Amino acid sequence: MHEVSVMAGIVESVLREIEKHQVSKVEEVELVLGELTRLGRDQMEFAFDIVTKGTLLEGSRLSIVEEAIEIRCPACSFEGEAGRLEEDGFNHSIPILSCPDCSKPVEVIKGKSCVVRSLKVLE
Repeated sequence: MHEVSVMAGIVESVLREIEKHQVSKVEEVELVLGELTRLGRDQMEFAFDIVTKGTLLEGSRLSIVEEAIEIRCPACSFEGEAGRLEEDGFNHSIPILSCPDCSKPVEVIKGKSCVVRSLKVLE
């Protein structure tokens, strides 16, 4: 479960940042999580509870904002959501990372994020 190591890195970064300020408690951490990270929401929440124990983040709320995949085609200038391959029997759809208009390779412009967007703290 690599979510624990990812979350440990996030918590470490947040703790380093709040050391620079007079923070008595962290109430909420808002995390943007891109679909292409393949990090599970439930696993991230579980990992957050574990790695925040004994820190200023213990007891705070983790708010996860999901980021959908958006693509840009350098060949035809298409920009928008990636198409999806959906099959019966699969639990998840699979993103199609080629242009829906011209079928050329695309650049992913959203959907890869794993970043702290904001913190709600008490000073």
